[in-house]
Amino acid sequence: MAITSSKVLIASIFVSLLVLQGVQAIIQPNHHVTNSVVVSESSDSSKIDCKGACAERCKLSGRPNLCKRACGTCCAKCNCVPAGTYGNYDACPCYASLTTRNNKPKCP
Repeated sequence: MAITSSKVLIASIFVSLLVLQGVQAIIQPNHHVTNSVVVSESSDSSKIDCKGACAERCKLSGRPNLCKRACGTCCAKCNCVPAGTYGNYDACPCYASLTTRNNKPKCP
């Protein structure tokens, strides 16, 4: 009787450890946070569509080609573009911190 209960105890501890390992893998996937943007460790999914994001960002600009070119440069460096057509720089601090040689904001 004592041998059977010890086997059950060992089996239940083993199953509990497996469950804990599975829960930990669900809670902490292979992602890290960079500049308020979640970036996957695999290189395929870490790049955003800069062309599409900048087209949306610059759609109301008076000089859309210039806006898209500057936005594309900023997006390539920061891998993020703030939502909307203006402002929202808090969503992407890297994008907001880039400046020209004259210390003016580079990114639209």
